[in-house]
Amino acid sequence: MKKKFPVFSLLILMIIVIGCFGCGLFLTKDPRYMDLAHFDTAPNKEFLFGTDSMGRDIFSMIWYGGRISLLIGFLATLLSTFLAVLVGSAAGYAPAWADGILMRATELILSVPSLLLTIFLQAAAGKANRYSLAVVIGLTSWMGMAKVVRTEILQLKNTEYVLAAKCLGGGFFHLLWRHLVPGLVPSILFMVVMNVKNAMAAEATLSFMGLGLPVEEISWGSMLSLSENAFLTHAWWSVLIPGLFLVGTIFCLTNLGNYMRKSINKRHSNL
Repeated sequence: MKKKFPVFSLLILMIIVIGCFGCGLFLTKDPRYMDLAHFDTAPNKEFLFGTDSMGRDIFSMIWYGGRISLLIGFLATLLSTFLAVLVGSAAGYAPAWADGILMRATELILSVPSLLLTIFLQAAAGKANRYSLAVVIGLTSWMGMAKVVRTEILQLKNTEYVLAAKCLGGGFFHLLWRHLVPGLVPSILFMVVMNVKNAMAAEATLSFMGLGLPVEEISWGSMLSLSENAFLTHAWWSVLIPGLFLVGTIFCLTNLGNYMRKSINKRHSNL
């Protein structure tokens, strides 16, 4: 039975992304302004999603902070995809001894729990900001994709058009970007989507543990880091609402990634 395209997930994801990056057009309150006269205010007509323990408008924070969370997810995925394609292609194209070294090194890194490795690198990097978090998460999330890239390169490097380009003097990087990468895109696209999801979840996890963005730099993760105080003051809305946006975005990305994965598997099974 053919799986239907997740139109609803794509629609919700587009609304969230467009709302976050275009929030300057409709926000009426400064998300960083601390209105101490209205701290921990429940949702009402003035504050649609209520306020947090510092009096900041959660409606404005959701859209402004979502932009930061999505930016971290996209930048981390860009870095991890670049590393995966570079290492995986080098391993698949290299002689057997070099391939063995690269793959053993990749599997060694992959054997370390990614969260533990991320925490270690972030602790070594010092105080977190959006770019350092993106780099740290990107450096710890390329290994699985690299193994898939290597498998695809092993199949592609013996095709006629790649051999012809090699005979004409094409170097490794020329063959990679002109002939090999276009053939990789369908196979790794679902992993790219899943890496965005994983990067956003990692940012939220680090912030919840106190190792992510500082509270004054708004993201969905930093908003969730205030959950302990929110539960003590019964301000459930300051945790529930950013949590719903984060989980909803991750759920939509997961649906899209699963659809792509099943479509790729079906295509391969028909070859």
